[in-house]
Amino acid sequence: MTLLSVVRDVCAVVGVQLPTSVFSGITGNRTMQEMVALANEMAQRIAYDVRDWTKLRTTTTFTGDGATTAFDLPANYKRMLLTSNVWRSTSAISPMNFIADTDDWLNRRARNATEHPYGEWTMYGGKMHIFPTLSAGQSVYFSYLDKNCIDLTAGGRGDVFQSDLDAFTLDERMFKLGMIAQWKAQKGSPYAEDMGSFGDAMAMVAGHDSPSPIIIGRRSISATTKIAYPWPVPS
Repeated sequence: MTLLSVVRDVCAVVGVQLPTSVFSGITGNRTMQEMVALANEMAQRIAYDVRDWTKLRTTTTFTGDGATTAFDLPANYKRMLLTSNVWRSTSAISPMNFIADTDDWLNRRARNATEHPYGEWTMYGGKMHIFPTLSAGQSVYFSYLDKNCIDLTAGGRGDVFQSDLDAFTLDERMFKLGMIAQWKAQKGSPYAEDMGSFGDAMAMVAGHDSPSPIIIGRRSISATTKIAYPWPVPS
């Protein structure tokens, strides 16, 4: 569904006149201005705040030149995934060690100290900092969440709607129900039932976004799964 189709459905439910266009004449149309602002907020809220959606997961690689220690994050970078690690091309055994505190990072660099054989990394200033310095040809790679959650009719993806024919990258019914609930909440109308419908739809879509983990079976479990009871399960 395009943005125009979603907005028309929302308008039909909340009692607003159905538009023939969202963006045409928007300068003088307060209702459509509010609809676009709501659509952008709801799209970003769903895309960024709910889970690491598989459609928005992506990866990147930084390649060393023997001198660069800080690399610009990708233009579409939103945040690291909940289970992201940074891996050095010289080892697939263990990821690099993340240093969360910037002051600790600076102190460690002043002392030229590292206790981790696969290197360390941190982020500040919109850059990823790597130690030791990557030699020419060496690289690091990691996964992250793409901030661009809208398919643009002009081509590519973006993080805000730009035309009537743009479309939300994720589930459009969930998006529409979220807009209905939030519109009613903002206008002071009863919205509890609509919020419940939105929550149910979001939970269903989120639950089917990734396969369920295999607890007992012959297949290998994910590397992110932690084994708390390593002995045979009683039958």
